[in-house]
Amino acid sequence: MSTNDIKKTVSVVIPCRNEEKYIGECLDAFINQTYPQEYFEVLVCDGLSTDKTRDIVKSYNRKHNNIKLLDNKGLSAPKGMNLGIRSSKADVIIIFGAHAYPDKEFIENNIKALENGEAGCVGGPITTISENDTGKAIALAMSSPFGVGNALFRFAKEEMFVDTVAFGAYRKDVLDSVGYFDEELVRNQDDELNYRVIKGGYKILLSPKIKSTYYSRGSLGKLWRQYYQYGFWKVRVMQKHGKTASIRHLVPMAFVLANIFGIILSIFFKPILVLWLIQLGLYLACDLVYSFKLGKEDVRLLKYLPLIFPILHISYGLGFINGIWGFYLLKSNKMIDKNTRTSR
Repeated sequence: MSTNDIKKTVSVVIPCRNEEKYIGECLDAFINQTYPQEYFEVLVCDGLSTDKTRDIVKSYNRKHNNIKLLDNKGLSAPKGMNLGIRSSKADVIIIFGAHAYPDKEFIENNIKALENGEAGCVGGPITTISENDTGKAIALAMSSPFGVGNALFRFAKEEMFVDTVAFGAYRKDVLDSVGYFDEELVRNQDDELNYRVIKGGYKILLSPKIKSTYYSRGSLGKLWRQYYQYGFWKVRVMQKHGKTASIRHLVPMAFVLANIFGIILSIFFKPILVLWLIQLGLYLACDLVYSFKLGKEDVRLLKYLPLIFPILHISYGLGFINGIWGFYLLKSNKMIDKNTRTSR
């Protein structure tokens, strides 16, 4: 028997809480994978849901013994993911989300990508969708370079090594070597783990063949809170590792500061007013150009798109600034507690 004939065992770890609307579609997609059912399990690490999520998972377990429900008494996403990893004896761990569903060849293509000897983690681009017009507009913005910079897992078309992926597939021995998810982080825990993977001498491979679909937030308020926390917790990741964020993480902060100081200083210095108006005009021009470009096929979305780009950038920038203030200047645990109320 050749090495390629030997199937790797896989544990798909799904942290969730109150996902009755989406968990069934997610599990259906895993039941219909091209990868043989006997070689993988799905571990739903539930944060003691109060809706019908647990009943739904139990109903799948009665029909499919490779779908299992684990109680995540720690409630947070990273604690749920670590619960799944520690409960697994598989060769490969795939982290997934209940708010999403995989392509039918998702597991198979992850395993094929991990055959690259340099890769300790692999993943693929995520197609973002939604069920209402606000969510559809958010999905378009999150799949745009203007919206998310060079976050390649949102839109990449070619195989390449990257700094992070969402829904990563990890060799279990790599996780045992570099450590599991940091349970303090309620956001950016994927980025932080992937930083340790790279620091440990492994590479992260993004393959366009590894496909999945994610349901975006359906309201502007939820989007604001999500990206504010992304910015806030990115600073904590930087602090833990003494590592400067990449350019895409610093740009929103620079944009927010430019506008704050532009408004204040323009009161006293007319040249600053001119420069600030030029900067603001260029941003609004880009905002409108990308909004019309993305919304031209569905004009109903045009009333949302020009608002979504500033929400993505300003909320992330404010969260980043608040993170610097709290983690570096005040070193306040109260700020951490305030920003830990979230789910994956």
